[in-house]
Amino acid sequence: MTDFVHLRLHTEFSIVDGLVRVKPLVARVAELGMPAVAVTDVSNFYGLIKMYKAAFGAGVQPIFGVDLKVLDSDDPDRAWPVCLLAMNLAGYRNLTLLISRAFTEGQYLGVPYVHKSWLEECAEGVIALSAGAAGELGQALLAGKAELAADRLRYWMDLYPGRFYIELHRTGREGDEAHVHAAVALAAELGCPVVATNDVRFLDASEFEAHEARVCIGEGRTLDDPRRARQYTDQQYLRSPAEMAELFADIPEALANTVEIARRCHLVLELGKPYLPDYPVPDGMSMDEFFRQLSHEGLDRRIEVLLDSTAPDFDEQQALYRARLDFELETIIQMGFPGYFLIVMDFIRWAKVHDIPVGPGRGSGAGSLVAYVLEITDLDPLEYDLLFERFLNPERVSMPDFDVDFCMEKRDRVIDYVADTYGREAVSQIITFGTMAAKAVVRDVARVQGKSYGLADKLSKMIPFEVGMTLAKAVEQEEPLRDFLRDDPQAQEIWDMAVQLEGITRNVGKHAGGVVIAPSKLTDFSPLFCDESGGGLVTQYDKGDVEDAGLVKFDFLGLRTLTIIDWAVKMINTVRESQGELPLDITQIPLQDEPSFKLLQSAETTAVFQLESRGMKDLIKRLRPDCFEDIIALVALFRPGPLQSGMVDNFINRKHGREAISYPDAQWQHECLQPILEPTYGIILYQEQVMQIAQELAGYTLGGADMLRRAMGKKKPEEMAKQRTVFEEGARSKGVDGDLAIKIFDLVEKFAGYGFNKSHSAAYALVSYQTAWLKTHYPAPFMAAVMSSELQNTDKIVVFVEECRAMELSLKLPDVNEGQYMFTVNPDKEIIYGLGAIKGLGEGPIENMLVARESGPFLDLFDFCGRTDPRKVNRRAIEALVRSGAFDSLNENRWVLMASLDDALKAAEQSASNRDSGIDDLFGDVVPSQGKGPGDVYGPFRAARPWTEKQRLAGEKETLGLYVTGHPIDEYESEIRKFARTRIAELRADKKGNQFVAGLIVASRTMKTKRGDTMAILQLDDRSARMEVTVYADTYAEHRDLLGKDNIVIVEGSVAHDDYSGGLAMRARSVRSLLQARQDHASELTIEVSDEMLDPQLTDWLEQTLTGAGGGTCPVSLIYRQAGGQARVKLGERFQVLPSDELLQALRDGVGNERVALQYV
Repeated sequence: MTDFVHLRLHTEFSIVDGLVRVKPLVARVAELGMPAVAVTDVSNFYGLIKMYKAAFGAGVQPIFGVDLKVLDSDDPDRAWPVCLLAMNLAGYRNLTLLISRAFTEGQYLGVPYVHKSWLEECAEGVIALSAGAAGELGQALLAGKAELAADRLRYWMDLYPGRFYIELHRTGREGDEAHVHAAVALAAELGCPVVATNDVRFLDASEFEAHEARVCIGEGRTLDDPRRARQYTDQQYLRSPAEMAELFADIPEALANTVEIARRCHLVLELGKPYLPDYPVPDGMSMDEFFRQLSHEGLDRRIEVLLDSTAPDFDEQQALYRARLDFELETIIQMGFPGYFLIVMDFIRWAKVHDIPVGPGRGSGAGSLVAYVLEITDLDPLEYDLLFERFLNPERVSMPDFDVDFCMEKRDRVIDYVADTYGREAVSQIITFGTMAAKAVVRDVARVQGKSYGLADKLSKMIPFEVGMTLAKAVEQEEPLRDFLRDDPQAQEIWDMAVQLEGITRNVGKHAGGVVIAPSKLTDFSPLFCDESGGGLVTQYDKGDVEDAGLVKFDFLGLRTLTIIDWAVKMINTVRESQGELPLDITQIPLQDEPSFKLLQSAETTAVFQLESRGMKDLIKRLRPDCFEDIIALVALFRPGPLQSGMVDNFINRKHGREAISYPDAQWQHECLQPILEPTYGIILYQEQVMQIAQELAGYTLGGADMLRRAMGKKKPEEMAKQRTVFEEGARSKGVDGDLAIKIFDLVEKFAGYGFNKSHSAAYALVSYQTAWLKTHYPAPFMAAVMSSELQNTDKIVVFVEECRAMELSLKLPDVNEGQYMFTVNPDKEIIYGLGAIKGLGEGPIENMLVARESGPFLDLFDFCGRTDPRKVNRRAIEALVRSGAFDSLNENRWVLMASLDDALKAAEQSASNRDSGIDDLFGDVVPSQGKGPGDVYGPFRAARPWTEKQRLAGEKETLGLYVTGHPIDEYESEIRKFARTRIAELRADKKGNQFVAGLIVASRTMKTKRGDTMAILQLDDRSARMEVTVYADTYAEHRDLLGKDNIVIVEGSVAHDDYSGGLAMRARSVRSLLQARQDHASELTIEVSDEMLDPQLTDWLEQTLTGAGGGTCPVSLIYRQAGGQARVKLGERFQVLPSDELLQALRDGVGNERVALQYV
């Protein structure tokens, strides 16, 4: 068999084209018996390390290169491709520099280019291929410019002496064959070697159509667009050596040169060795000495707060801390990581000094005393039995990894500080790769295939919205989807192509919190990517690969809760300062605050960090936490493993004395385990407990115990058999019965799979407790801060507003004279709605409004329009303010304000125009206002038609997302009592009998039953209370159209106690709309008219209105009044109506509110 190596290949990481996935590529190359393969993605090394590891794992030699666009030195508007391969480490470094420079200096309209002068600076260790007919040389040959082609070839041969090859293609593209003949002749003339490639874009020819779709998705074109360039053929697949030998039988040296080039390329990368940046230390001290000094000084400061120096056991307690610190210091120094700790310490201290909230810790790092004394974390690891070895195991060398939480708002300032401190050329964030996910790829494929939007939308919506959802899972789970694909060939066509493209890399992004700091230039370790403006600099290796490349990753994570706590504390301290009190320090609050635990036990934990989900509230109600250890346990327990294994039930029963506590099992326990398991009532809940049991019972070192914990998690039988023997022997050597030791080992092994990292749980429990404490003691500032953090998320704000009502906090409408961008609290402890939460009102208008308000409160709408900039605060913004009630404090009806808006805006625009023209002094101010005299500025507009209650509330709902000053059910109150006599607040449980409830649907969610049917759970609100109503599948299918949010419904069903909420819940048997209930119960519609009203116009209007509402069964009667008496005239069947809201409102508008009524028997 002829040897051949593919030297030109684009993987999925080329982004603009390429459908080749790394692992299938390597497998296919090995299967075809090829010794090596090159990857030459477009202007990037995104997949280099993935390919490097996969290739060596399969015994295939990887060759790395890149396709670059080189700007023509004579015509800067033209660029040619060239393919460069790295021969060795010097070549790899040069390609890294070229790729980085193409992005940072050579981008134009988002496309990276290189200059020939840059290639000249980075030619060492590089082999160049001419890129076939598309290259600079190929284009000259195809144009018949032999002399120009020869000159160009001489240039490239001089630039890469003995390392430049003319590339030949036979892929069926236009010009390929003509180029081959001309190129071979020129090569022979100038003595330049040729090489054959297949310019691969996909593994198999059958993938050609999918690849075309992938290219079209990127270009935003359809497959049948006549204007799109068709640059690829179905022959650009991974051909076998035999196929290539047949294709180039006439030019055997082109095949032999592929193997020759593969031999010349022998790049070896050193992966996995971390290179830490140097931390600056004082002169005369080594890094290790400085590290020790800072750590001991930090411990001195912590001990002053933690321990009572007058206590009899002070020396003993202090010795424990000193010993632990010394052990950790020795381990860290021995492993070579002091620099890492010092860098993390430095940027955390900087953040704290600059008023940037930092979390108390996250992950296993909270188990380090060194981290605690250096103020990296804020939780005492000794107090909560947090283990250093869980973070940094001296018996298994791996990089420490601190995940640090910062306030969302200010995190970027910390990243900027790090970049300024260690050098912008040494610090960057990390790339992420966006892939074609299930829902999106269906829409993308439909678009490029030219299918209708409706079909794409329907198909996409049939795919469940779940994390990790794939097309295969969706087809398996959803029967309606299977039926739809079976019945609709167009949908199946979309699906077949989407399956081929699903998971392909589509674009690049930036990792939210990952930052790398290099000891030298970043390009010594990774090529760089940035956007066209030069911003958003990231490494081209993602978070796993960048560590393999030797860079150390630091996680700067944004935690919204820290922002909330910061905002709340600032509001609280403003008030405390005005009252002469000391500022609140949230880190010093007592951890045994009884009122806070009462709040937790009541499960009123909406907005409390980690504890606000429905399932968590249920767990809290059962557990009833009464100490900080219980909050730590909550986070660890609320996971599928513990919940499904019965561990949660055991924990709760032991806590409340319903089950005897044993350590860990009634039959198999040992007294030495009691101190370890006492905080969790004998349950093995944390990974740290697994490690401590191995230490105490079987004499493991904590490092060895960490290895045991990992082995138990991986469940490898041979490793577990080995560990079981070690455990038994260790236990026997400590005088523990071997059989008992093995039984306990088996128990530990069972629970190790569910064990949670206590360091992480404890650190986050502290944040949870802080939010619970704030909600208990400072509810208004806390809830204002919480709502401010979700300004753009109306659904969340609705939930929090309801929580404010449940907490009996006063919430005021937005106010142009009192409100700020965010939610605030006034001196009366009322929460003022944030102006930023009004839909249709952006940051710009609010900013302009607040600046204008600095000169004094607004007097009226005319004054407001006159003082704000009409280009920023436009009609749409003012309408949103009026409808939301933000002008209500000016004591004018909203409909009058809306009617006067045109005049107010015109006057303001005229005034602004006069000002801009410099003629305002001549004409005076043209904007009328209450402040300029006794006249009524709203006089001409008071005749405007008043808004109904429904219109007013609809305005609030549209602008704020909820009803604030009323409830839609209010205007129907007397009517709905005809159908449902009992309010929700007055209901009593009665499983046997049916009861009727009327209310507004304020929330609705659907879920699947075990049989696969859909059921719904509604939240019904009638102003007196709320209640959960379960609508099972049959009832749901019959009435699903009525069950939308904001509909008023009358529900019949049985009422019973709800164990979860402690209140009542209903199981619905039937559901009716208000209109249906009216039709069922109304005896007639009466309309009063008097003799002075009667004229042909009224009778025509009445006839038209009533016949327009026909189709119902409700009779209509006219009550005719005159001075001498009254008479009832019952209209015929032709005038029977549907008594809808629209009909009733039209009649009331025509004859008056009091003259129209529905009569009930």
